[in-house]
Amino acid sequence: MSTKKKTWTGQEKLAIVLQGLRGNCRISELCNEHGITQGMFYRWRDQLLNDGAKLFAHGGVDHEVERLQRENRKLKETIGELTMELKKNDWD
Repeated sequence: MSTKKKTWTGQEKLAIVLQGLRGNCRISELCNEHGITQGMFYRWRDQLLNDGAKLFAHGGVDHEVERLQRENRKLKETIGELTMELKKNDWD
């Protein structure tokens, strides 16, 4: 029996933390609703609070880094596809 861990996107983490910071519900209820531990919530919250200042200090999001990250993901996808194609051809 294999259990696959949920991978949270940055947007999902941000939405959950902001929901918790608004104070409209208890953190335990929020965590149960999203299937996360309270420790995970507080780590995400602390990361947002610690790194949030960097966003303002550097004048916003670094679009060059975002572009490079997108390009990196695309290249990894292409390598994966080519690897699968090569493996498929080896079995023929």
